Amino acid sequence: MSAEIVRPPGHDIAADVSFELEELDELVGELLTDHAERAARDARIVALRLGIGGQRPETLTRIGARYDLARDRVRQLYAKAVGRIVREAARSGHRSAQIFAHRYPVDVGDLRLVRMLLAETYATDTDLVAMEWSYLKLRLAGHEPGDAKRVAGYVMQRILGWQKKTASILAKLQVPEDGTDDLRALLADAEWPSGSPAPLPTESARVADGDDDGRGRFYLAKAGRDVAYDSAMAARLLRTLDADPAVAAFQEEPTALTYRFADADQVHYPAVAAQLTDGRTLLIDVVPLGRTAFHHNRIQSELGRAYAREHGWGWLVWTGSAIGTPQLETRPVDASIEQRLATDLEQGPYDRQALATVSTEAGLDLLDLAGLVLRNDWQWDRLPMRLSASPSRRPSQ
Repeated sequence: MSAEIVRPPGHDIAADVSFELEELDELVGELLTDHAERAARDARIVALRLGIGGQRPETLTRIGARYDLARDRVRQLYAKAVGRIVREAARSGHRSAQIFAHRYPVDVGDLRLVRMLLAETYATDTDLVAMEWSYLKLRLAGHEPGDAKRVAGYVMQRILGWQKKTASILAKLQVPEDGTDDLRALLADAEWPSGSPAPLPTESARVADGDDDGRGRFYLAKAGRDVAYDSAMAARLLRTLDADPAVAAFQEEPTALTYRFADADQVHYPAVAAQLTDGRTLLIDVVPLGRTAFHHNRIQSELGRAYAREHGWGWLVWTGSAIGTPQLETRPVDASIEQRLATDLEQGPYDRQALATVSTEAGLDLLDLAGLVLRNDWQWDRLPMRLSASPSRRPSQ
C-alpha cells in the first residue's frame, strides 16, 4: 500500500456522523465494564486513553499523572489490557464481534479500511489515539494482530504526514490551502455578553502533558511559538484564528475547569480563547458534531459558558461542521415523533434497545435525536446508553 499523504478533510464532518459509529464506542465501553470486574485500574486506563463515552482521549502523560505512573508504564498497562479485552470478547461471544466484523471485514483491502478508519477518526475527534482505536476495532473484528497493526500504522502515517506538511507550510508563514474555515461563519453562532472582557491569559492551563509526543505541534505566527494540539479539528480552528485578520491574539486551553462526574474528579480544558481586533474575546470549545448532545459534553459546555460569562467573553462550541448547536436545536423533526418521545420519557427512560427501536421506527438519525435532546433538555447518557427526560419533568420515585 502506498504511504502517500492524505490530509484530513477540511469539509464538513456531518456526512460521517451516525448511530453506527457511536455504537462502536458503546460496545467497547461494555467490554471495559466487564473487564473492570477483574482489573478496575487497567480498564479505566483504556477508557481514559480512548475517550470512551464520547470524551476526549487523554495523553499517556496525563493518565500517568492520575495514577502516579511513568508514561511508558501506562503504555504497557494499556497494551496488556487491550490484549486481554480482545481475548475475553472472543471467548465470551460478546455481541461486539459480529458488529465489528460486519463493519471491518477481514476480506477487504487495506486501502478501504484505512479510508474508513480515517473518516471515523476525524468525525470523532480522536486523532490523538488513531492508531490505538484502529488497532482495537480491527482486532475485535477478527483481524490477525499483524494485519491490524499494519493497517493501524497506515492510518497513523496519514495523520502524521498531514501534520508534518502543515507544520512545514506554517513555518514559512504561509496559510495552507485546505482546512482553514471562515471565521465569520463561526462568529455567527457565538453568544456575546455585555460589559468589558477580562484580559486574555498569557499561557495554557494545561501543562502536565505539554511535551507529550502524542500531540501534534506547529508554529503559529500570532502566538509567535509552537502550539500543541490533539486533533485535526483543533488544528483547523487554530489555523483559522491564526490566518484571520479579525483576530488579534489567542491562547490555547486558557483555563482548567474542574468538576465531578460519575463519582470521579474531572478536568476540562476549553480549546482556545481568541481576542478580536474589535476588543471582544471569545472562548471556543471543540466538540465533534455527533457528540454535542451527550450529557457529559453538555456539562462541560455549561461550565465553559459560565466561565466565559464571568470573564465578559463570548462563547462558542465549534463542531467541525456548518451545523452547530443553534442549528441542531432548530433542526426540523416531525412533531408527532417529538411528542411521542416526550410522552414516553415522562413515564421513564429509554435504554439502548428501546432507543434503537424508536429511532428505527421513526426514521431518526443521530443528528435528529441530538436536536431533540438539546431542544427539550433531555439527558442522553452513554455508558450505559440511556435517554431520560429533563430532571424537572421526571416522574417521582
